[in-house]
Amino acid sequence: MLRPKKVGLIPIEGSDEFKQTNEIKIAAPLLEGVELEGVVVTADALLTQCEFGRHLVEDRQAHYHFTVKANQKNLLDDISVYFQERGKADFTEPTELAHGRIESRSIWTTTALNGYLKFPCVGQAFAIERNATIKKTGESSQEIIFGITSQTPEQAGPEKVLATNRGHWVIENGCHYIIDAIYDEDRSQIRTGHGPENMTRLRRFAVGLLKSRGVKNIAQKMRQMAYRTRMLFDYLRMTKKYWQEVGK
Repeated sequence: MLRPKKVGLIPIEGSDEFKQTNEIKIAAPLLEGVELEGVVVTADALLTQCEFGRHLVEDRQAHYHFTVKANQKNLLDDISVYFQERGKADFTEPTELAHGRIESRSIWTTTALNGYLKFPCVGQAFAIERNATIKKTGESSQEIIFGITSQTPEQAGPEKVLATNRGHWVIENGCHYIIDAIYDEDRSQIRTGHGPENMTRLRRFAVGLLKSRGVKNIAQKMRQMAYRTRMLFDYLRMTKKYWQEVGK
């Protein structure tokens, strides 16, 4: 979609009308109907905002877990400088093989910056180093990300902070990445009226339908269906074969 920032509508105070807003302003209203007390809220770096972090902790009695990137330059500089000399990691995950890559992750945490960082309710800052080697080619890469959380070390040790960070990407990899990779949604030319919203709903419906039937490789199943139309109708429960299987 070519209108990624127009993600929601919020009511205009004192009026029955709505105004369109971007992701930053819609985040807090979007969560109003969700019970957040004691919950750890993770978000993309775009939402690493002082007002949003304060709202989660002070107004909703929740916790935040934010990645820090260049949109918060001073915050990023402060944390990255501190972790330049990291020493031994506070926790390192066992090396794993996934998607043809050998991966390992290590995390460093600190409370030394809590009173220095210009961000509300910081419980600790962290740095995560991810090393990956493509098994087939031997090509290696390293990525270092920085972040903050309102949870104190007593509430979340290094292992838990790392697990929370990885958990955030489950949604990204399990839904958004699939949509982008299979449908190339970011370059969609459907732009007018409700077309973009309707198409993204249909794409997510298709992915959700396949996952509900236990499909692990969405791309492979989509290719199979492109050549075997009958299979598509089976998944949509529109064939006798499906109802015979249900009746067994």
